[in-house]
Amino acid sequence: MAQQHKRISGMSGNEIYFLERMGYRPGQLCVGNSVVALGIARGIGAGLSNLGGGEIAEITNLVHDGRTRAFDRMMGEAQQYGGIGLAGVSFDVINHGGNLEFITVASTIHPAEGESKDGLRFSTSADVAKLFCQVDAGFRPIRFVFGNVAYSIGLGGAVAGGFKSLARGEVAEYTQIFDHTRHLALTRITDEAKRCGANAVVGIETTISPLLGAQEMIMVGTASHHPAVEAFDLKPVTSDMTNEEMWNMVNVGFLPIRLVMGVSVYSLGLKGGLFSALQTLGGGEVAGLTEILYEAREKALARIEADAERCGADEVIGVKTHIYDLGGGLIEFMAIGTAVRKVAGIKTRSDALPPQAVLQDRDTFIDATDTMSPTINIASTSAASARKLQGGPLAMVVTVFFILFYIFMRFARH
Repeated sequence: MAQQHKRISGMSGNEIYFLERMGYRPGQLCVGNSVVALGIARGIGAGLSNLGGGEIAEITNLVHDGRTRAFDRMMGEAQQYGGIGLAGVSFDVINHGGNLEFITVASTIHPAEGESKDGLRFSTSADVAKLFCQVDAGFRPIRFVFGNVAYSIGLGGAVAGGFKSLARGEVAEYTQIFDHTRHLALTRITDEAKRCGANAVVGIETTISPLLGAQEMIMVGTASHHPAVEAFDLKPVTSDMTNEEMWNMVNVGFLPIRLVMGVSVYSLGLKGGLFSALQTLGGGEVAGLTEILYEAREKALARIEADAERCGADEVIGVKTHIYDLGGGLIEFMAIGTAVRKVAGIKTRSDALPPQAVLQDRDTFIDATDTMSPTINIASTSAASARKLQGGPLAMVVTVFFILFYIFMRFARH
């Protein structure tokens, strides 16, 4: 039985302002956790999967189950508090000497005085200010949802990609692995939304972080319902627009259709790498690197555009681009955005958002000793971590070793 911390809430003053506007009262801070270990059997299976490349199902499932248990325990605590909703649901992960603790945190929402408490009606990844934007745009929150995938290039992909990376151009092996696994996370978050009867997932946030010797990509958002989406062929619709952006788009008559991603991994090539190194020493424009980044960008954007055309979108907005130096002359370019469609008769409930909706709450406690952040946002992942995690240098080293070994054997025979 959770202790009744009636006076403790994780909500800011800005959030409580919006609670008042929606007729709610602030409730208690809720926490759920689960500690998991990979174990010997799963560890062996994960190691073999890591060699093959692609998704590492053992880690994906372990992490998904741990997060789900933590979330369910937090939901149980909120029910004990008599809340009707949970806002600001977030995940955290802490490594306790090889055992991973998954923590879920949120704040309960209570009805106004005198209204019935008929159990939890919804949970959302949005804080209350963002929740106001969702509701005012016509989206009824149902449940916090997430989709994750743990993946690795693997030895096979690294060797094959390493050989391909000796020549200039796109390295299909790397592109396919990254593109496929990242879309797996999107598929899983939409599957969760379908199971709870939603026709939309809004406010999706994407994080990539190192985990148990692999990478994990996780998407979190709010499974919701919008009456106008029922007419769409594609359900549920998905969006990584901020909730404020989505309100603005609905206000001018657009609805989100699909979160779209495009990935391209390019190699400068052995010859191009040497020329670029010489140009770097001489100063001025590095033509080889300029061209390869341009080509990778064009490939990724073309894939987003094709995805948008397939789902009948009018535009792709809020496109964010990310470039990673994978090492060994390999460059990854990723683009992500939301495809939208103009819909007749769509409008927000209010003509304008209150100024408080666009205010950003600031942290007033900064822990400068925390140098091992458990999660890495996709927008701030460093080139160093990308090189460490994605194995570009390893692929090049392995490739060069095999080439030298092959040349040595040829000469040895003669």
